[in-house]
Amino acid sequence: MTDELVECFNCGRSNPEWAQVCRACGVPLRHGEPILAPAGRLPTDRDSLLSIGAVIGTILVAVLLGLFVSGLNPTEPSVGLGLETPTPSPTVQPSPSESSAPSETPAPSVSAAPAGPAGTLVFGTALDENDQVIEPTDTFTAGMNFAHTVTVPEPWGVSNIGEQVVRILDDGTEEEVQGGAPIFSVVPDLTYAGFEVPVDNLFTDWGPGIYEMRVFAGEVLMAVGRFTLAEG
Repeated sequence: MTDELVECFNCGRSNPEWAQVCRACGVPLRHGEPILAPAGRLPTDRDSLLSIGAVIGTILVAVLLGLFVSGLNPTEPSVGLGLETPTPSPTVQPSPSESSAPSETPAPSVSAAPAGPAGTLVFGTALDENDQVIEPTDTFTAGMNFAHTVTVPEPWGVSNIGEQVVRILDDGTEEEVQGGAPIFSVVPDLTYAGFEVPVDNLFTDWGPGIYEMRVFAGEVLMAVGRFTLAEG
């Protein structure tokens, strides 16, 4: 037995006679009614619009139901599942008491330079009534007079002072020509003393050259000066 076919009034698709809706467009079939082709591309009759609305409503209900169910059981993201987000640890700043703190470098101690002689020694060719040199020079030739005055900041405090004389050689070394034993008399309460001798005596005893005189009060060096005995 061959089934009769019913054409859909909406899309024109043939359906079995027993079908209630079109298997192509889903519009309810009208059994026994003439087929009315739609005027346009979309159906405009009431039944078709109701059928289409019912299908759209069903789809919307299904979508809403799916969203509601997914909201009840949210799915956690799979990225980084089970891994804790590392928390940066605070940087520990060293305290001033730690060994990494720069240590203060002690300032170098400054050693005091050894103090030089406290007095002065002046050479010349004559002395005044106060035993002070009045014609200063440090170069002497034969026939001149050799005079010198020693001045100290404090009274001598002794009755005799010593004068050491050394010759300065060409290589910078020294040769002693007169020792520093206390042989010259001074007034203990004074702060100066003057002496003079003919230059010819020095030429006879020491000869020409560059000399350095060092005056001592006891063992304390009081003054230093250089002079030259030059051949005329």
